[in-house]
Amino acid sequence: MDDARLGRTVGTLFRTSGIFNTLIQREGAAMSEDEIEKLYHSIGEVSEIVDQEPHVLRYWEQEFEVLSPQKNRAGRRVYTEEDVETVKRIRYLLKEKKYTIDGARQAIERREAEKDTAENLKALRSFLVELHDRLE
Repeated sequence: MDDARLGRTVGTLFRTSGIFNTLIQREGAAMSEDEIEKLYHSIGEVSEIVDQEPHVLRYWEQEFEVLSPQKNRAGRRVYTEEDVETVKRIRYLLKEKKYTIDGARQAIERREAEKDTAENLKALRSFLVELHDRLE
């Protein structure tokens, strides 16, 4: 089983059981503490990471569609690494770049659109290369 699939399987298991710290094993041997990968973070942990109060993070969830952490069976928010990166981006735009909420929202939407465009261009390029190879 590859690492990504193992991570998803373990993540599902731990998410449904309410445990968020995971110890991923490779080749039957436990990983050292330095190699432990945390799949989910609580709102308290994320608030410490970005130096913002939890109520601010909850407010940002209402203001930014891209920020929507899952909730566990107990109803507590669980943030993935992608969610944490989104929170960091929002904080950077609001606190460092001094954007308004609307300005930050627009910047994030532009960035998401650019990602989609880049993915579409890569897919188009792959298609054209394949088509060119077939025509030769």
